Amino acid sequence: MPHDRRIYRLSPSQLSAETIAVTFAKTSRSPEPFDEIAAQLDAEKSSKFSEKWIVGYGHSSVAEHAVLHLALENVSRLAIETIEGNRLASYTEKSTRYQEWDPKAYVVPPELKGSPLEGEYCQTLDMLFGTYAEALEVLKPWSEANTPRLEGESERAWANRARVKAVDVARFILPAASMANVGVTMNARVLEYAIKKMLSSELAEVRQIGEEVKAVATQELPTLVKYAQPIAHLEGLRERSRAFSSRIDTLPNEEWCRLSKYDPDGENEILAAVLYRFGDDSYQVCLDQVANMDENARQALVDLLFDGVGEFDVPLRELEYSNYAFDLVMDQGAYFEFKRHRMMSQTVQQLGPDLGYTLPKAILEAGFEAPYRQAMRSAAEAFVKVEASMPQLGSYLIPNAFNRRVLCQANLRELFHFIKLRCSENAHFSIRRVGRGMAEKVQEVHPALARKLRVDEKESSASIAADFFEGLTESAL
Repeated sequence: MPHDRRIYRLSPSQLSAETIAVTFAKTSRSPEPFDEIAAQLDAEKSSKFSEKWIVGYGHSSVAEHAVLHLALENVSRLAIETIEGNRLASYTEKSTRYQEWDPKAYVVPPELKGSPLEGEYCQTLDMLFGTYAEALEVLKPWSEANTPRLEGESERAWANRARVKAVDVARFILPAASMANVGVTMNARVLEYAIKKMLSSELAEVRQIGEEVKAVATQELPTLVKYAQPIAHLEGLRERSRAFSSRIDTLPNEEWCRLSKYDPDGENEILAAVLYRFGDDSYQVCLDQVANMDENARQALVDLLFDGVGEFDVPLRELEYSNYAFDLVMDQGAYFEFKRHRMMSQTVQQLGPDLGYTLPKAILEAGFEAPYRQAMRSAAEAFVKVEASMPQLGSYLIPNAFNRRVLCQANLRELFHFIKLRCSENAHFSIRRVGRGMAEKVQEVHPALARKLRVDEKESSASIAADFFEGLTESAL
């Protein structure tokens, strides 16, 4: 057998995703080249192998070699939260920042169709989309007046920048029922669990999407996802947990960005891990060495860690040795961007009106405050009516302006990525405020490493709030 190095592609246009997965699986027991293994397989043989080894014996990691690209269209933004609730996958979705929404592009949940509440539900959404369209018309002249022309900028480029600025504000009115498209790339192992979660959802729309995804995926993966079923214990867990939660007294919490947990020795642990990686001492010896350094030596080591790191370079993995937990309150528009950072652990509460809504200054400056406030009040009142009869469905009616609680945990390496991206000049001001707030909390506890965060020091979470918002927790009920 020749021993020359070979690097080549197994093409999904020639082999099914399941056959490719089986080809890679067989290499653990066969000395033959991958292409020769693949030539011996067909759909039936691949299915039998998958049934025996992946399903029967639980060698699930093999399923990670089977990758599917799925296109989901006209699903609600509320449903997308479940669809995208899987860490090891890739998603690209329709943006509320760059596209303007069709006034009839909203989902009516299957549970509401034909019910006494369907009429009011649709009237509320028609009102919200009508207000959204009106806001765009009012905001476009405002944005043009507040968008200076750059030197050498074409009329078309300037007009588009101004349009995006208007859309950025109007998006606060869009409800969670808004239809969106999302492209999904997953391996079969992740996809099976994603289907299980969708089939276990409290929302009929999401359960239906789960069934359709399973049917489509089975065409390419006849064995690897066919046994995906609802997660049996979830329903009881939800009910019992809600019963416990309902007995908790609600206390006011004024802090919208709270660092609820962090490792006080996090900086030392990161620096010790760097010394460990490039040295030959035990971790404890490295940790003691860092602990005994004076401030100048510590800062020199921090500087060395980031010396020469370019704008598009990823910091060393050793930054993962320090973790931070945040209890956050952010508007739904910001959360929809926040949730894409799947390397974080995130827990989110139900979307509703209880935490109030944000009021952008641009709404006041454009003379649109009264219709905006009325839209928020009407949405909140409709939420209460729907929720009283059909819990969880009221969330479809809630616009992006409303706040929700998010608990998250992330290591410093992931926070560097998040803060760099979401504090950039072209990020939406809502998520920029969240990123700034988190960066400021990290800077308070680990200043040496936090100095390396690439953020514009001229801006802060407080200045963003002052510059862009008239109110952050306006009551709608």
